[in-house]
Amino acid sequence: MIKEKTNTTLTFEDFKIEVLKDYTTAIISRECSLLGRKEVLTGKAKFGIFGDGKEVPQLAMAKAFKNGDFRSGYYRDQTFMMAIGELTMQQFFAGLYGHTDIEQDPMSAGRQMGGHFATHSLNEDGSWKDLTKQKNSSADISPTAGQMPRLLGLAQASKIYRQVSGIPDASNFSNEGNEIAWGTIGNASTSEGLFFETINAAGVLQVPMVMSVWDDEYGISVHARHQTTKENISEILKGYQREHDTNGFEILRVKGWDYADLIATYEKAAEIARENHIPVLIHVNELTQPQGHSSSGSHERYKNADRLAWERDFDCIRQMKLWMIAINIASPEEIEAIDVQAKKDVLEAKKAAWNAFIEPIVEEQKELVALLQKIGESSNNKETILKFIADLSGIKSPLKKEILVTARKVLRLILNENGKQELSQWITDYTIKTQKNFSSNLFSETELNVFSVEKVLPVYPEDAKEDTDGRMILRDNFDAIFTKYPEALIFGEDAGAIGDVNQGLEGMQEKYGELRVADVGIREATILGQGIGMAMRGLRPIAEIQYLDYLLYAIQIMSDDLATLRYRTVGKQKAPLIIRTRGHRLEGIWHSGSPMGMIINAIRGIHVLVPRNMTQAAGFYNSLLECDEPALVIECLNGYRLKEKMPLNYGEFKTPIGVVETLKQGSDITLVSYGSTLRLVQQAAKELLEVGIDCEIIDLQSLLPFDINQDVVKSIAKTNRLLVIDEDVPGGASAYILQQIIEQQDAYNYLDGKPQTLTAKAHRPAYGTDGDYFSKPSAEDIFEKVYEMMNEVNPSKYPSLY
Repeated sequence: MIKEKTNTTLTFEDFKIEVLKDYTTAIISRECSLLGRKEVLTGKAKFGIFGDGKEVPQLAMAKAFKNGDFRSGYYRDQTFMMAIGELTMQQFFAGLYGHTDIEQDPMSAGRQMGGHFATHSLNEDGSWKDLTKQKNSSADISPTAGQMPRLLGLAQASKIYRQVSGIPDASNFSNEGNEIAWGTIGNASTSEGLFFETINAAGVLQVPMVMSVWDDEYGISVHARHQTTKENISEILKGYQREHDTNGFEILRVKGWDYADLIATYEKAAEIARENHIPVLIHVNELTQPQGHSSSGSHERYKNADRLAWERDFDCIRQMKLWMIAINIASPEEIEAIDVQAKKDVLEAKKAAWNAFIEPIVEEQKELVALLQKIGESSNNKETILKFIADLSGIKSPLKKEILVTARKVLRLILNENGKQELSQWITDYTIKTQKNFSSNLFSETELNVFSVEKVLPVYPEDAKEDTDGRMILRDNFDAIFTKYPEALIFGEDAGAIGDVNQGLEGMQEKYGELRVADVGIREATILGQGIGMAMRGLRPIAEIQYLDYLLYAIQIMSDDLATLRYRTVGKQKAPLIIRTRGHRLEGIWHSGSPMGMIINAIRGIHVLVPRNMTQAAGFYNSLLECDEPALVIECLNGYRLKEKMPLNYGEFKTPIGVVETLKQGSDITLVSYGSTLRLVQQAAKELLEVGIDCEIIDLQSLLPFDINQDVVKSIAKTNRLLVIDEDVPGGASAYILQQIIEQQDAYNYLDGKPQTLTAKAHRPAYGTDGDYFSKPSAEDIFEKVYEMMNEVNPSKYPSLY
């Protein structure tokens, strides 16, 4: 097929040049895999997972991949990255060694294992590049099928750009929606629920997605018969095949060693997806894995002789060689010359990558040795220090860890000697300099971070009364948002036609259309994925998860992908997704949970905002849309019908992020809480005042970040007592809050008694009003807990209740 097509557009000589170029890329990639494994086995690299056996289909994919397109793949795609010009041989090895210089390892600066690929979407100041002028790869993650939800969003962005007008700077992100999102996955990982959830959603949404399944029949040692019904993913997905007047997929099948058919298949897939926004699944079968799954084991342990022989015969590079010879593209001698040169080039690139990695560390090693020699000359522990120097000097390929360990151990020997100050300063400087290579960019370090937003108060009429349902505050603020930001959109279960289950989006779909205010199916993980992918392409999505408890379906995507995106790309990619949900204080196990401890500890890298009312929540949305960071906003379930004042400046007032609010001044004890529970705290505080106990009440407002102005400890300095009230389980979010207050803010300096917590019971909330009362803190619980704490202070004034 390729001959017929190329003969109409290329001379045979041009065609030959193109094929030889492809073959050279494939053989270079293979040599990188082979040499990379050796580097692991010699100890220079920790772990290796390579793309050998998948080279030829990736060449075909690269040919159909255009500027503006996005890849969301997995850790076998090195040949593809080389073919699109985004991975050099030296960069391949820099990633294998974990080089922390982003210039050397542009994929992640050593933060991810080799084989995890990314391109740079951002300029140095955090602003967007023109993504239509480059080939794009979203940053890979290791969890199997974890790349799938994001792929859906990357594809949906093209649909939005094609069909929604008025989006500012759209030309930097899309050429009229003509971009394809290309996904890759191993056959075994198609067993994951995320794969099927994404496939179903893409078929419903009809987005330009081309999904490649690299099928080598195994998942590590487990054969496809244990993985997939009928041992064939495209066979069991036949029901997704589009038919006349139906949505669905175009399903294509191709052998992974057939260069000509692969190119024709990928050209066909690209045409269908790019022009018509129809998703395509390409099942690439009869692939091999010449070195097994990874450097941690050998596939000879689980493949029989017949299978190993077949893999040798049908290795895609071998078959490409035979095809090239058969149609006179190249002679065996010409191919051998390419192979020899590739070995040489890869070896030289490996050496260059290793030298670039190790030489700066060796210089640091020499620097410390010189300092220790100077210190050791006059030390009472000279002999011991000389031993440390000898041991460190003897390490041919030192690690930064080994250098710092030596320095810190020597420091213990000279605590009362002249060299202490110099060595201590060296350790401090070295740690600061080095630590940032491993810890920077968890959150935005640009001028668009959340702390750059100035607080703007709601403006009220002079005669404003608290007579407006909270849900109307949200609704009217969303209306202002969608007018102000044409790139903003919201989607979730029941978010569209009925305006969400609590009417916070009432009338918005009718006003702004089904693409910007959209209903989706019951599929929380891919709702998150839609948001991640669209946010990576310049849109401002708000992904709605109907209830906080349902967030558990999506927590893996939030934790492994969204929360780590900026960190694992060292600030070269971002996804400023806003996640909207509602929680706390309803009735029933699955609608009233507050698993905040789990959430805040799983999603570091995402801000967690816990407004007590809808005006606060609306202000958070307004603030976040001026930032470039992802956040979770948890609205109070029992707040939609509570009355609030109606502001005049919708879309403009902003709730500051990371700043607490003191709701009541007091002198006896500091009560700290957030969200729905604050209403109970306020009620209890009124009752406590009647018995002479004056509580100060602090609304945290956000858990991540936490009280950046350290106002809680200022309150404790006045009251000398602390109670944290929380709806989470014992030791959940309350433990985090205490750690922040006691350890980070040094509140122990001001406490006259034990800081305490009042939480929900360890079980989920039981059904019904009584179930809520006996499962979570009540106003009476708060009253009695505070009273008990004051009883310890003054038993005569506050005699025991029981």
